Amino acid sequence: MDLDGDYDPDNIFARIVRGDLPSAKVYEDHDTLALMDVFPQTRGHTLVIHKRAHARNILDVEPEPLQAVILTVQRVTRAVRAALKPDGLMVSQFNGAASGQTIYHLHFHVIPRWHGVALGRHAGGGMADPAELAELARAIAAEIS
Repeated sequence: MDLDGDYDPDNIFARIVRGDLPSAKVYEDHDTLALMDVFPQTRGHTLVIHKRAHARNILDVEPEPLQAVILTVQRVTRAVRAALKPDGLMVSQFNGAASGQTIYHLHFHVIPRWHGVALGRHAGGGMADPAELAELARAIAAEIS
């Protein structure tokens, strides 16, 4: 897929929002959802999506939903920092296949980083243990104000 195309209402994030698929939820409000990445690049890798915007990437989204998502990204990033005490935090967002985007629903990655710990490959590692993801989600959620 490239930068242009139609939004697929059956993408994995749309299915999670509808309740068709499970997720380890960290935070949810009227507009946004934060959840643990099931193929994490590091321990605590969290995703933030807009629940109602049908945007494939940052180029497709209207200003109001983008504002809601980025405010949740900031809130979740602060909570990841408080819960996991990483040495740094990486926030990323991919647009198009050439950039590494694999799910065509606007989403941001909040990835805690520690000195000396290698970053896993995006969408390339093994699936995380659901029980561990649920535990991490609870720890991060407890830090959201």
